Amino acid sequence: MRRISLTRALAGLTALLMLMAPLALAEQAMTPESLLAQMTLRQKVGQLFLIRPEHLSLNSEKKRTGGGHTAVNDAMRRAYADYPVGGFVLFAGNISDPKQLKAFTRDLKLLGSIPSIVSVDEEGGRVLRVASNEKFKIRKMVSMSEVGKTGDPENARKVGGYLGNYLREYGFNLDLAPVTDVRSNPKNSVIGNRAFSSDPQLVSRMVASFIEGMHGQRVRTCLKHFPGHGGTAGDTHAGYVALEKTWDELLQLELIPFIDNLAAADVIMLGHISLPNVTDDGLPASLSKQIITDRLRGELGYQGLVTTDALEMGAITKTYTSAEAAVLALDAGVDLLMMPAYLPGAFDGVVEAVQDGRIPEARLDESVLRILRMKMNQ
Repeated sequence: MRRISLTRALAGLTALLMLMAPLALAEQAMTPESLLAQMTLRQKVGQLFLIRPEHLSLNSEKKRTGGGHTAVNDAMRRAYADYPVGGFVLFAGNISDPKQLKAFTRDLKLLGSIPSIVSVDEEGGRVLRVASNEKFKIRKMVSMSEVGKTGDPENARKVGGYLGNYLREYGFNLDLAPVTDVRSNPKNSVIGNRAFSSDPQLVSRMVASFIEGMHGQRVRTCLKHFPGHGGTAGDTHAGYVALEKTWDELLQLELIPFIDNLAAADVIMLGHISLPNVTDDGLPASLSKQIITDRLRGELGYQGLVTTDALEMGAITKTYTSAEAAVLALDAGVDLLMMPAYLPGAFDGVVEAVQDGRIPEARLDESVLRILRMKMNQ
């Protein structure tokens, strides 16, 4: 009896392995293109959104940094089923201690069948979401202006490697850094000492080395805030900010560090800066096809991912609804729609725009394909 049972068991195992083999082969053969072909419209639209965890509390118009979610709960899972977003941005309120953070980033990545981008602003200096928490006992990096003052790009590489090392340990795969702005206006406070220098060539070298250090730890980077926020006096968190320079003037200063690092850039963040002497559409750079498609992608030849700055900032919300801003950004050439003020409005607005033809589905597919390629090449 035992021999018959063993024979049957082996036969059953062989049959199971034969059934599993095509699945394994299918998984091995899965490409971004084949994955895209299987996705529903809502799944594709979802990949565009990079949100705060709190945005999955769909009854709330806006959630700020304080008192954030620190774990994935059932309400978030139910919301995610309807709004399957592509990634998350964590802030200090989402971070309690090392054990909690590792569990949270793991669970965020596993919410859907396509792993999530899990990102954070970890620049050094005054912008440190993880290292600012004393429970992590992490040495705080100085401001990038201090690094820039050394004049040695090797120091920027070490900073990128140091930050990337602990970010990877705690589950992050994208750092929303380095600041690539040139501090060309000494009165600028929103960028201030977050920038490496007022010398564009030095900024360029420092940014290149920072990226190299971060990439050595297998963490992606985000160059911000194109086309350059360091020459402004206002703060786009609060409202409208304009930079009066022409495109030729930007090419001679603010754009130099971006252009020099386009080949190494994973993501470029568009600032909500209006450029009245460059465009005639009246839109901030983050929503302007003239800036993103014509200039950044066309003239400069950038092929990587583009994200907006946070769409919940005053420069956007004082003029546009969540749906309007999301649709304008996608139409302009943006790939990642970061932190809309109201996720359902932005998400459903994009779905409706594709359904009624205002946004061609081919345009949507371009962005989703870029996102999938980055995710599948982690």
